[in-house]
Formats: sequence, C-alpha cells, structure tokens
Amino acid sequence: MLSRLAELPLIVVLLGLTGGFALLPAIHALATDQTALGRSFFYSALIILIGTAMLGIATAAFTPRDPARSHLMALVGAYAILPLVMALPMLEAVPDTTLTNAWFEMVSAFTTTGATVYAAELTRFALRLFPVYTALTLMLWVLLLIAGDSGTNALILAMGTLSTSGIMGQGGLGTGSSGVPGEMLVFAFLIFAITRRALPGTGLAENRRPLGLDPELRLAAFILLAVTTLLFLRHWVLVDDGVIPVEDNLALASFWGVLFTSASFLTTTGYISADWQTGAIWTGMGFPGLLLLALAIIGGGTATTAGGVRLLRVYALLRHGERELQQIIHPNSVGGGGSDARRLRREGAQLAWVFFMLFAVSIAVTAALLTLAGVAFEPALVLTIAALTTTGPLAAVGGTDPIVYASLGDMVKAILGLAMIVGRLETLALLVLFLPDRGRS
Repeated sequence: MLSRLAELPLIVVLLGLTGGFALLPAIHALATDQTALGRSFFYSALIILIGTAMLGIATAAFTPRDPARSHLMALVGAYAILPLVMALPMLEAVPDTTLTNAWFEMVSAFTTTGATVYAAELTRFALRLFPVYTALTLMLWVLLLIAGDSGTNALILAMGTLSTSGIMGQGGLGTGSSGVPGEMLVFAFLIFAITRRALPGTGLAENRRPLGLDPELRLAAFILLAVTTLLFLRHWVLVDDGVIPVEDNLALASFWGVLFTSASFLTTTGYISADWQTGAIWTGMGFPGLLLLALAIIGGGTATTAGGVRLLRVYALLRHGERELQQIIHPNSVGGGGSDARRLRREGAQLAWVFFMLFAVSIAVTAALLTLAGVAFEPALVLTIAALTTTGPLAAVGGTDPIVYASLGDMVKAILGLAMIVGRLETLALLVLFLPDRGRS
C-alpha cells in the first residue's frame, strides 16, 4: 500500500495529507462540543480527500521524463496550491474572514514564517526526518509541561520552535507559567535550526564528526557572543559611568533577553524574550531593530527549517575573503585545509555569492512592489525581510513602530505571501526550474 502511494506524484500525496490533517480539528471540535466548527473542518476534509482520490486515479500511471525537474515542479506547485486548499476549512470555520486573509495565514504557516493577521497567536529522506522532528517536538512539549506551561500553549510553543515558525499560544513566551526556564528550554532546542548535524538518528555521514567542529555551529556561536556582548556593553557603559545605579538582577535579565532574542532571530524563529525590553527599562536605551533584521538575513543552518541566506553560505564567503587577504600578503601561497576546504572557498563561495546577490535583488524587488502598493519605505523594508527570511514576528520589532499584518491591504498581503514562498523555496531553485536546460547546465 505504501509503495503504491509512493508512486503517486508528490502534490497528490501532499493534498491527501492536507485532507487527513483537516480531520484532526474536526475531531477536537467534536470532543469539545463545538459541532458547527467541527462540521466545517469535516466537510472541507471530505471535499479535499475526494478530490485527491480522483486526482490520484488520474495520475496513477504518470511517469515524468525528467524526475529531478518533476520533483522541483511538484515542490513549487505545493507552495502554490496547498495554501489555497488549506484555506478552504478556514473560510468555512471563520465566516467573517476573506480568501486573502485565509490564504495569507496558510502561506505564513506553511512556510514557517509565523506572520498572522489575527489577534490570537496561533520522499524517503523526509520520511526519515519526520519521526525525528516529531520526537523532538514531543520531548520539548513534555519539558515545557514540566516547567509549568499549559498543555495547548506548550504544544504550540514546541511546534513553533522546531519549525522555526515563531507561532505562540495565547500565553505568550516567558510570560506564562514556565517563565525563564521555558525560554531556556526553547533556546536549547534552537540548535536544531543552526545545524542539521545535531539531529539524532538521521544517518548523516557528517554526524560522525565532533559537533564542536561544525562550521555553522561555531559561526553561530561567534555571532551570538559578539552581538550579545556588544549590546550588553552598550548598556553597561551607562552603569559604569554612574549615569544609572547598578542593579545586578536587571543586568542578568538584560543579558539573557539579548542572548535569547538574538538566537531566536538568527534561526528566523522570531520569539522575543520577556526580558528583551529589560535593558531598555534598566538604562532607558532601546535596542536597534536593524540588528534583528541583519540576524534574520544571515539565517540558520542549511537543510534546516530556518530561512535567510544560511550560515554555511556566510561561512563560505568569510573563508573566501580570508583566502583573498592571505594572497594579498603572500601571492604565491597555496591554500591548505584539504580538497573540501578548497572547494568551499572556490565553488562554494561562488554559489554563496550568487545566492546572496539574488537574495539582495529579491529584497529590492519586493520592497519596490510594496512601496508601489502604498507602504512607506521603512515598513516596506521590514516586511520584505520578514517575508523573505520567513521571520514573521520581525514586523513587530524590526522598525520604529510595530507593524500589524491585519491592517495591511489585500495587495500587500498577496505580495508578502509570494515573497514568503520565494524565501522558503529560494531563488536559485526557482531559476533552475524556469531557466531552459542550456542555461541550467
């Protein structure tokens, strides 16, 4: 049975999973005596599953000429079609919403962006990863329950952490029963968004090497240490000069708030520590939102749920720059480190630079479209980076004033939704799909 399902096109399988998952809210609503809500999800699930079955019968004998290109097209098609399908039960369950709002919400959730328009904060290798992420989510959920969070909020927070979506329950982060211990648990699990080598049981060859030698993890540690130290010292100078009194409790809370929030935005999760504003209260100085924009652009690890440019690409560019400086001093020197290091400094750096330029162009184009749609420059830039890096909560802290997604127009939401898809799929993958074969080779 499973082998027959594996032969179906990917988009058909994903549609079937979407219909199956739509049954879960229906069962929950039935168990909590919300019959009308459960009926909306149940009927929508039936429509999706019947349509999927018909599509599966029609495509059962489909054999792609180019399997690699077909898989890539299926991935793009999933981000184009699935959010519309997911919006169907939401349209039925929330009668006062619009198709644009429902589609935007589903794109945000599907791309793990975490941008919401509502007041409430709500193949083989994939089959190998799914149990790992499920186990890690359940582990974090149990730990948050032990720390004191409620069941639903703990589950939403655990799922939001492992998916780097930044979605929270109504209790928020740090303000619930778990407090700082809950934030520490979330902080520990952010390592899975920094390096895929931390994932247990995935059978990756590089997992056999010490985790401490992972370049992404070391670069992330350096960035977090530098950012936290600079921001903390920025406040400590006022204390040292006697401008404000020394308060050890506020100093420690401010340090933790900066460290946690910086790690959260570096992994494009977007959770904000309850102590993020402690430093501002302590010294009267605010934190620059531009720094969070920069952290989100750098992004997390490759082959993780994080977005952004990715740490390995930044590492390749840094190693290439280091080698260029060495050749200025010693033009005839030979770079060491073995064939892998040389390949990273050459081909790796070239691909990283191409992606970085494409990412910069994507920022420019999206920001230009938003300004044409009537958004001011600074909010447009913040919204653009939030969408392309899939860090939706960045809109609340990245600029001078918080941006509320619900106040945006339909055209702006449509642009941001497409930007989320581009940010998740990455521009290089889209170019490979749409360029002719000669250009792709």
